[in-house]
Amino acid sequence: MKKYIALLGIVFLPATACFAQNTPGTLVPDGKLFTALFQQRAAEYKALCFQAYNIAHLRLDQALQQSGSKPMAVITDIDETVLDNSPYAVHQGLQGKDYEAAGWMGWTSKAEADTLAGARTFFTYAASKHVEVFYITNRDEKERAATLQNLQKYGFPYADDAHLILKQTTSSKESRRQQVAATHNIVLLLGDNLADFSALFDKKTEEERLHNVQQNADLFGSKFIVLPNANYGDWEGALYHYNYQLTPAQKDSIIRASLKKY
Repeated sequence: MKKYIALLGIVFLPATACFAQNTPGTLVPDGKLFTALFQQRAAEYKALCFQAYNIAHLRLDQALQQSGSKPMAVITDIDETVLDNSPYAVHQGLQGKDYEAAGWMGWTSKAEADTLAGARTFFTYAASKHVEVFYITNRDEKERAATLQNLQKYGFPYADDAHLILKQTTSSKESRRQQVAATHNIVLLLGDNLADFSALFDKKTEEERLHNVQQNADLFGSKFIVLPNANYGDWEGALYHYNYQLTPAQKDSIIRASLKKY
């Protein structure tokens, strides 16, 4: 209990200080602290992860009843799908900062990210059924060794160079998915970001993203398994029109203008 109270005190200090001076909190760093708190402490977050992986297990069992000429595979993202990077969000937020490439590299080089609830159990099960696991991530090539170390630390199957497909020239994962599809029957895709599933969601506007979700509603929970991530993603990038050079203050202004209120 003392540890829980201490965490709350640390997380809310920046926002509390702002409000004590009768000035509004900054939604970018303070907001990411709050979403990181949810990710780290809420039983509901763990339940959502278990729910996603339980559905994945069910869908995999159904796929295993089918036959095909290619070996089966599942494709998964890594960050906020397999590994939990909320400590990085907290580290940045407590300094009043958003994402920074150097800081992110410093975090991933530690290979200390914990796992999401249900992830290791599901992928271990898939491997036991001879279903290959491909990790398609937008981590950079220079993060390969630490990423493999982190996955291997928790015994994730197929955590090797052949199954870890990192970003090379583009953040779009479509060509990498097609690379796997050329040799395997992809029965499931898992991710926290819509672009983890289809090129239909690559750098699209908010309106296009929503439209494409509605048009493909039957795929969610059947072939596309979505993990929760309120901390970052293209849902946020779409608000900024994918201009990642904006300052936290500029992002803050856009967020405030986008919120519904009464």
